[in-house]
Amino acid sequence: MEEISVSIRNIQHFLYCPHRWGLINIECSWDENYFVTKGNIIHDRVHDPDNSYVARNKQVLTSVRAYNDLLGIYGVTDCIELTKRKDGIRMQGFPDRYQLAIVEYKPRKPKNNLFNEDDALQVFAQKLCVDSIFHCDAEGILFYADVKKRIHLPLNENYERYLAIIRQVLDKIRDYTMKGEIPPIRKNQKCSGCSFKNTCNPQIIKRNRHETFLEMVKQES
Repeated sequence: MEEISVSIRNIQHFLYCPHRWGLINIECSWDENYFVTKGNIIHDRVHDPDNSYVARNKQVLTSVRAYNDLLGIYGVTDCIELTKRKDGIRMQGFPDRYQLAIVEYKPRKPKNNLFNEDDALQVFAQKLCVDSIFHCDAEGILFYADVKKRIHLPLNENYERYLAIIRQVLDKIRDYTMKGEIPPIRKNQKCSGCSFKNTCNPQIIKRNRHETFLEMVKQES
């Protein structure tokens, strides 16, 4: 049987919450909140293949499609920065040699960490694809919009560990997809900012509405 190809977006969803990934991909559900909408707006600004430009002496390519045949993954990067470097790679249509850097845009920086490891893993998956098609060693950068800060990611320092995590996630995604099953909600899963909170926990909404109704009755009596 042919191996199931997996998008980097699916890897990202699974890393964030396997149950949410299942609702989206197995049950075909979708829901949005403020954070999802804000993230979509930010990505719409950079996901424009005709919006390539030059900034700070760097050639910036937006909405670059990439894939890795060995892992069976594919996706679209927010943008790739090309910086001139003598020991860099040749790029078709450009005159010099370049170092490539993948830049992923995120709406919010985590409060207690320099970066979210799930975000780093998403960029690492992009790196696996970009390195595969351009035969390079791309750097990874996160740009957190709320603080307007760029974070250079330690992708090569964590290469083997991150690769093992990606392989494990791919195995789980393909297994659940073949079975048509939705993964259970993980213990200690943080759901406060999730757009699927109401979908995953309808009993909480029902209880809250019941409590609100009782409070209204109490006030009127």
